[in-house]
Amino acid sequence: MTPSLDRRRLLAAGSATAAATAAASMTTRSAAADPLPRTAAASRPIDLVDRWLFGGAYIAGSDARDYDDSRFEEVTLPHCVTRMSWWHWDPAAWQREWIYRRHFDYPAVGDGRRLFVDFQGAMVTASVTLNDHELGQHRGGYLPFSFEITDHVERRDNVLAVRLDSRWQDVPPQGDPGGAASIDYLEPGGLYRDVTLRAVPQVFLRDLYVRPDDVLTDPRLKIKCEIDAGEVPAGSLRLRVELRQGSRVVTSRRSPVAVDTGRSTITRVTLSDLGDIDLWHVDHPHLYTVVAILELDGHPIHTLRHRVGFREARFTSDGFFLNGKRLKIFGLNRHQLYPYVGMAMPARVQRRDAEILRNELNCNMVRCAHYPQSPDFLDACDELGIMVWEEPPGWQYLGDDAWRQLVVDDVGAMVLRDRSRPSVVIWGVRVNESANDPVTYRQTRKVADDLDGTRPTAGSMIIYATADWEQDIFSYDDYSDWDKNAFFRPVLPGTVDQGNLPYLLSEAVGASDGIGDFSRIASPANQQGQALQHSQALNMSAADDRYSGMIGWCGFDYQSLHGTPNGTHTSGVSDHFRLPKHGARVYLSQVDPRRRPVLEPAFYWGFADPLPLGGPGENALICSNCDRLEIYLDHEHHSTVRPASDRFPYLHYPPFLADLTVRPGQQPELRIDGFLGDDRVISRRFSPDPARDRLAADADDIELVADGRDATRVTFAVVDRFGAPRGFPTGRINLSLTGPGELIGDDPFVLDDTGGVGAVWIRTAARRPGVIKLTLKHPTLGQRRVVIRSVAAPDHVARFDVAEGKRS
Repeated sequence: MTPSLDRRRLLAAGSATAAATAAASMTTRSAAADPLPRTAAASRPIDLVDRWLFGGAYIAGSDARDYDDSRFEEVTLPHCVTRMSWWHWDPAAWQREWIYRRHFDYPAVGDGRRLFVDFQGAMVTASVTLNDHELGQHRGGYLPFSFEITDHVERRDNVLAVRLDSRWQDVPPQGDPGGAASIDYLEPGGLYRDVTLRAVPQVFLRDLYVRPDDVLTDPRLKIKCEIDAGEVPAGSLRLRVELRQGSRVVTSRRSPVAVDTGRSTITRVTLSDLGDIDLWHVDHPHLYTVVAILELDGHPIHTLRHRVGFREARFTSDGFFLNGKRLKIFGLNRHQLYPYVGMAMPARVQRRDAEILRNELNCNMVRCAHYPQSPDFLDACDELGIMVWEEPPGWQYLGDDAWRQLVVDDVGAMVLRDRSRPSVVIWGVRVNESANDPVTYRQTRKVADDLDGTRPTAGSMIIYATADWEQDIFSYDDYSDWDKNAFFRPVLPGTVDQGNLPYLLSEAVGASDGIGDFSRIASPANQQGQALQHSQALNMSAADDRYSGMIGWCGFDYQSLHGTPNGTHTSGVSDHFRLPKHGARVYLSQVDPRRRPVLEPAFYWGFADPLPLGGPGENALICSNCDRLEIYLDHEHHSTVRPASDRFPYLHYPPFLADLTVRPGQQPELRIDGFLGDDRVISRRFSPDPARDRLAADADDIELVADGRDATRVTFAVVDRFGAPRGFPTGRINLSLTGPGELIGDDPFVLDDTGGVGAVWIRTAARRPGVIKLTLKHPTLGQRRVVIRSVAAPDHVARFDVAEGKRS
């Protein structure tokens, strides 16, 4: 039995053996798995996400089994300890200790099995008890942890209690004496990811690691399984490993297994002769499934699985190559902070971020800044073809030796969780923008190499030098003053021992050149300036093949007290609500026009203050992938515009610069037609008259699952009569919801603060299917209604129920 996972004990040496032991109680999730043979006993999780009792601030003794929790609030995970607005977050609202309790009966599948409780994440330190037995403590908010509960679980009314410490503490990324304002992102407390029970046989598969090798010449899979034996069974044990493509078994192999009681055994299997393998690529992310089945006398007793992709990702001093072909990295950094609930959003919402990055903003890479992010988000990256840079929690600050050891531990746990994913192409092994610390970073690199070894290491740098630097890729945050320097800093040569270095721009633009506000209520010049700066940065990145590419700062606005006036960082090309700002226009346009023609002006068409009375001016930026634009004012041809290839010669689809200066007093209607060759492929119109403006509203999804956690975004905006966004509208929107759902958002919603757009989320009610209706009312623009169906959760035969238990 493993009573707890002591991260410091298991990973103190930074060794692969210790880190592999830490993974023993963890099961890596894999979405959309293939059906298993009915006789195979899979390690499927038993959800413990609903019926949690949240008691608010911790009271001494409230984690005891017999504590009266009858007045606690019933909540569903993911959960944030406090409800907030979309801005002006106050860390005092969550920086305290909290109590969560969950009653459950012994699971029907538990007889004769070992039971584990698995946490995907808790912010920040979780002290866990079961029936008054201390299971252990986990420090750090972003990585999974598990406890074995076999010897402590009873038949009826078990009480799992979590004392959650969300105060500022000496745990990465925290620890700086400056408190929450000292790091660039806020960390609201809560059980913000899933909790599950896991029932496994006495002999079970603790861990499965899948490593593709020689994918371009002689593709093979090297597979390592760790097998734990609580007892040695009578009979013959074998491990069967299968590679599947859909329901088809590509190849399989069996290997005998010998185990000892109380010990872990490593079994390695290689699958070769794989035939014609479809490679994983950003444009065609082919996925396979590896299924490991532990058999006793020929009968399956336990199964683990991972999805896998065959790909070669290689960083060189001449650029980045995917599957042997040069590919310019085109990406954005991402924070997983959301309005109203911090990081506590469910799978559908996490996946939506990946869909926006890939399908709308056309990114082929994302950097998970600055912490390991949701497995649901990473599942979507695997499926959509988004390459991932993953890094440990941190932001510039380095603490004492104990603090730095936690960084080492976090790197190990991060690699163990995600090392079989095809999307992950870089292991971050440094604290973001930190000082060089050769001792610590040798340890983090060794942990990553020992546990995986197939991916290069990196860490974002603001030191433009290689002294005491030992990673594989030099990744630099380049915030050059482009008014004085025409290009980014040149590729940094390595030392004599290092040789020429792979070079990656890990951050750029942000709020550089002294422009601190890129929000929708910033000046029109600032808003267009963001689009212009991203266009310049992407062009500069493409100018030199030795740049592997650029990961811009950043995808979405996020909540921060670090140098921000309203508790928000507005450096996202999309806002908090994931709605594109002008800065997103150049990303939106970088797509083959035969697939999707794009025409996105980086300005608002209107003539009321604060918009310029003379129109957008002589260098109005229009982002498009067309060959030419024909511009009309009041239906009369105004000009023909070509891409600004002279200014952006390296961008695949350069933006256009049009003279849209208008005579004083004139307020014409604008029409822009986009052409490919002689064919008009897109046309957009823009009205100067706000009298016919309207309120638009839409839901990302019109059908949800009635499980109490599924949610979707409802966006709204003030638009002109043609549907184009109106700049700087005002007023309040009142929201009313009917049906089996919950509104997550501000009511009323003040448009003045957001430049006329916003969003709320709708979450379903558990076990109450039906129709959810959201009505939005504006005092002058009328009302809109959004209708969503909440349907009963599918009855998965292999998903087991856990009884409610009784409250004390």
